[in-house]
Amino acid sequence: MAELERPQRLQIMLTDEELAALENWRFEKRMPSRSAAVRELLRRGLSSDGFLTAGAGSRSQDFGVISLDRKADDGSGDSKP
Repeated sequence: MAELERPQRLQIMLTDEELAALENWRFEKRMPSRSAAVRELLRRGLSSDGFLTAGAGSRSQDFGVISLDRKADDGSGDSKP
């Protein structure tokens, strides 16, 4: 059996709205697959200046794809809306 180019698997759960947002972005950007779209979004997110900081007691369900109620931290100590 041939070795996979990407042998690590990552499984995530999405709401219907989050999946629709991913699919819309994927088709708009003409990405060849969901996996390619997710990898590109991860690359962009990891290279961005701002980032979310998880507070004490945060749960996975507190972090949504299309939710805008979280605040980004740009590293300066000031929060952005």
